[in-house]
Amino acid sequence: MICNSNKFLLMVKKGGLNVGAVLILPEGFELAPIDRISPELKEKIGNLSFQNYRPNQKNILVIGPVPGKKYKEIVFPILSPDPITKKDTHFLKYPIYVGGNRGRGQIYPDGSKSNNTVYNATCAGIVSKIVRKEKGGYEITIVDASDGRQLVDNIPPGPELLVSEGESVKLDQPLTSNPNVGGFGQGNAEVVLQDPLRIQGLLLFFTSVILAQVFLVLKKKQFEKVQLYEMNF
Repeated sequence: MICNSNKFLLMVKKGGLNVGAVLILPEGFELAPIDRISPELKEKIGNLSFQNYRPNQKNILVIGPVPGKKYKEIVFPILSPDPITKKDTHFLKYPIYVGGNRGRGQIYPDGSKSNNTVYNATCAGIVSKIVRKEKGGYEITIVDASDGRQLVDNIPPGPELLVSEGESVKLDQPLTSNPNVGGFGQGNAEVVLQDPLRIQGLLLFFTSVILAQVFLVLKKKQFEKVQLYEMNF
């Protein structure tokens, strides 16, 4: 994930984008323990800390938020089950799913908007007054075109206004620009559990085929020499 844009922080300063990811593995797959991770893989992982989505769901891993500028790639250390010891696991092809997110959330857990999203007009009418708050942000008063009521839309610090006093607005028309430069992406791939005996058998088969071809060529050359000798006599 390459992050070359900025987001609004809580203190209304622009900062680098954070990133996070979720990985959904087949049943039986889990996060590899520290003692099973190679030194090369530890170097790629760095100081990242992974955790299970739930204690009873070890096959779903999440991470983040982490600085996107530092972690443009995230490597998950995965431990696959052993079909020899786990009878419900087989040497097959399994799907895996991954999702990645960058940027700060547009809503808080209580459902209210953050300053990292667009604010829209709550009614259609005329913008009668715009007041800049002492600690930042705006109060936009809109006179409802249908009944003349005055409705106030509160804008937190950060987003830039797109409207001015005296301007006519429609219902749900954006009052601010969209500061959110983040996004979410997802993908899927496949992982194959291979039986080592199958690989050894395949290598043995390839070796036998190569040797048979070599002996066939040698036998052909020997036959050609015998034919040439008989023709000379």
